[in-house]
Amino acid sequence: MIRTAVSALAALTLTSPLAAQEAPPQAAASPGEIVAAAAPQDWMRIAPDDLLVMTLAPDADGSAREVVFQLMPPPFSQGWVENIRTLARAGWYDGISVNRVQDNYVVQWGDPNHDNPEADGPAKPLPEGLREMDETEYTVVRESPGGASLSRAMRGFSERYSKAIAAHSGSTRYDPVHNQYAIVGRYQSDSYAQRTGFSDGWPFATNPDAFWPAHCYGMVGVGRGMSPDTGSGAELYTVIGHAPRHLDRNIALVGRVIEGIEHLSSLPRGTGALGFYEDPAQRIPIQSIRVASDLPAAEQPRFEYLSTESESFARYTEARANRRDPFFIVPAGGADICNIPVPVRRVGADGE
Repeated sequence: MIRTAVSALAALTLTSPLAAQEAPPQAAASPGEIVAAAAPQDWMRIAPDDLLVMTLAPDADGSAREVVFQLMPPPFSQGWVENIRTLARAGWYDGISVNRVQDNYVVQWGDPNHDNPEADGPAKPLPEGLREMDETEYTVVRESPGGASLSRAMRGFSERYSKAIAAHSGSTRYDPVHNQYAIVGRYQSDSYAQRTGFSDGWPFATNPDAFWPAHCYGMVGVGRGMSPDTGSGAELYTVIGHAPRHLDRNIALVGRVIEGIEHLSSLPRGTGALGFYEDPAQRIPIQSIRVASDLPAAEQPRFEYLSTESESFARYTEARANRRDPFFIVPAGGADICNIPVPVRRVGADGE
């Protein structure tokens, strides 16, 4: 009996390594692998009217430089967004330039003779009909002071947020003492807001009273002067460094770069105050900025983003927060909202 047991144990000892070799543990999927495996229905098409195509002057080698922006959807910054479409359709952006490149901060473009310490001529007249926005429009309130109902778009946004919080509140990831998540899911707190998260493909921050977009890498904002000036959309910038979240609720965010950021982030840094180019010859000419829907159909770029309401995106955020694929040793246990970029991809006319 003892001999039989010993023999069985010996056999088990001999066969276990072989079994382990035959069925090695499956490596955790990386964020990129999760995105690549996302179902077609998890991808949302970006409307051509929400895309801007910027054509810069060719580089020193004669290579074309094109940057594509996605404009911010309702309910955020819509007055500025409409101004930007108006400016683009009036051809106002044609012939302006990139005038400021500040390291680890922003690239800014506009009329070089408007609000520029190196201005050397009269400012370019703006087209008529541009809207003037108030500072209160940097955020979207949950309810008006009089208790009026939220707009339809904002109500849907708020309801999705509330349901997601309720769905997660019973999970082990939720810390009811500190009212936050120890491990990032779709919503978490950070140093700048009570909560941050995603909706309709965009990063946002919120407190009990209001929502606002977050200043992450590649986001596009409206240059302005001193308060109460809020800018028109004629002067724009994009973030090319560590997320300057201190700008949240202080400047209007109107979109993000979804293709061609390298044509802006790699530009020579300005040596003047705030990174402005001191020599006019350093400015990078902008040949045109067009709304994609105004281009011939064959020239319209087509893009999709991974739905932030999809299960694929939930898995992606978890993988970004806790890398378990083979290169990583220790999962981080969380991620900053700006370290979870929403996946965007270019597609063909047939969606492929």
